[in-house]
Amino acid sequence: MTVVHSILYLFLYFPEDKSEYIPAFITSVIFLLGAVLAMRFFIKISKKEQQQAQELEERLKNKE
Repeated sequence: MTVVHSILYLFLYFPEDKSEYIPAFITSVIFLLGAVLAMRFFIKISKKEQQQAQELEERLKNKE
């Protein structure tokens, strides 16, 4: 068990001063907001393209 703990301590860092977590939290929030905004942007564009495709399909059906 001590070998596993010593290996984990090589890769993990748990600071004594908890204020060191603040920059990581802020960075995580920024990236999370960016991901949500990007997802909403892609959904909006996808719906717009779907609407255009439906309109084109209806126009092609009406021509026949």
